[in-house]
Amino acid sequence: MGDNSTIENRTIALAGLYQAIGQVSSIAWKGRIDDAAFGPCIHSLFQFDAQSYADVYGGLTGIRPGLRALGAALTRQEGREAVEQARYVVTILFLERKLERRQENLEKLRTGIGSAANTLEHFGPTHGNTIARLAEIYRETISTLGPRIMVKGDQDILANPDNASRIRAMLLSAIRAAFLWRQAGGSRWRLLLERGSMRSTAESLLS
Repeated sequence: MGDNSTIENRTIALAGLYQAIGQVSSIAWKGRIDDAAFGPCIHSLFQFDAQSYADVYGGLTGIRPGLRALGAALTRQEGREAVEQARYVVTILFLERKLERRQENLEKLRTGIGSAANTLEHFGPTHGNTIARLAEIYRETISTLGPRIMVKGDQDILANPDNASRIRAMLLSAIRAAFLWRQAGGSRWRLLLERGSMRSTAESLLS
């Protein structure tokens, strides 16, 4: 994907992360998904040869919900949602780094996504069978790393197996975004120092 280490690529990667965790919260608290956000997150898992970071999400249109969420997160620092988002982001970035050091888990993840591509061809990206397969891959590869991501929400909604699968699929997409973030030169200090630049880049990409 050419020169990866640009502020635009880091902004898109972090937007992808916020888009995925936004869907995690929406499912966990309301039992709802936003197709415009959910579909591109699933799409991102199967893009191995994308021409650009935006193409991982099917173009800039696919990452718009994440860019809006990122812009809001970089502006707002308080409230339950902001605290919840920050907790997800920190844990996911930590797990992605841990995954990168666990060759066995990484290989299992790649193989799993490869086999899930067959399910995708038969049923489509957001079909229950595809989502269930992605959730299984998450359980086999990411859940075993620790610490487990503690998803907060309505307990009745979380107890629904379909909702649990959708959440795991979105967490897998969040890990994918964290990989893109690191690939683009993202780090903890960039997260602190580039807040203003990323906010203005997100606004620019949205317009």
